[in-house]
Amino acid sequence: MDVPFAWQVAKLVVSIGVVLGLAAIAERLSPRVAGLLSGYPLGTAIALFFIGLEISPGFAADSAVHTLAGFTATLALGGGYLLCGRRAGLPGVLTGTLGGLACWLAASTVLATIEFDRLGGTLTTLVAIGIFTWLYRQVPDRRTGTRGRASWTSVLFRALLAAAIIFTITGLAHVLPSAWAGLLAAFPVTMYPFLVILHLTHGPAPVATVIKHYPAGLGSLLCYALCVSLTYPTLGLTLGTLAGFAVATVWLLLWTRLQAYWQRSRLPANA
Repeated sequence: MDVPFAWQVAKLVVSIGVVLGLAAIAERLSPRVAGLLSGYPLGTAIALFFIGLEISPGFAADSAVHTLAGFTATLALGGGYLLCGRRAGLPGVLTGTLGGLACWLAASTVLATIEFDRLGGTLTTLVAIGIFTWLYRQVPDRRTGTRGRASWTSVLFRALLAAAIIFTITGLAHVLPSAWAGLLAAFPVTMYPFLVILHLTHGPAPVATVIKHYPAGLGSLLCYALCVSLTYPTLGLTLGTLAGFAVATVWLLLWTRLQAYWQRSRLPANA
């Protein structure tokens, strides 16, 4: 199928706009709001929406079922990056990227051979979340130091890299089965460019911290993929996408409240 030029332009504008929008929110609004929005399934949502638009909503829904399991491969990518990207600067980014992509490809190849349903895909990633959370338990939390405004050069780089990944995913979806399209849609479109910039500017330590806490943020992505796998065939792309974001929002709000409650409960009682 030939993709209309207008759709390609829309894909480019949306992909770049999402990253630039998050950067603007991070600088002009509270870090909490920016963090909340960063937990949204933005890259996955863009990929699945345009797969549905360019191919069919049914194909996108089938792909979303495998996206549920595909987040396991995303966790593997983070683990590979953490193990291989321990050097500072560009050499660390390159070795981390190669190691992460190798782990992602190995995990995706295994996952693509399995006929997942919604329950199986969700349970697979939930188990993986538990395993990676346990593996990362000894990784120290490191801050980036003095916080400054991100340069627009780095933000634009992130935006262009995210757009390139989206175009690659949606382009490959035309020639690959729905299983692989779904696995590709789970690729960390917005997180990976962020890791690259963070690594180049602050070194591998804060990158390890981001990867350590990434498993805990996958709940929103799971909720979104599960919702659109059900709603795309019945509600269509627009309403199905809105329903997915609504479910993801509810999960994020509940999760942040649960985290706040847990932190308060661990504080010592005032005498």
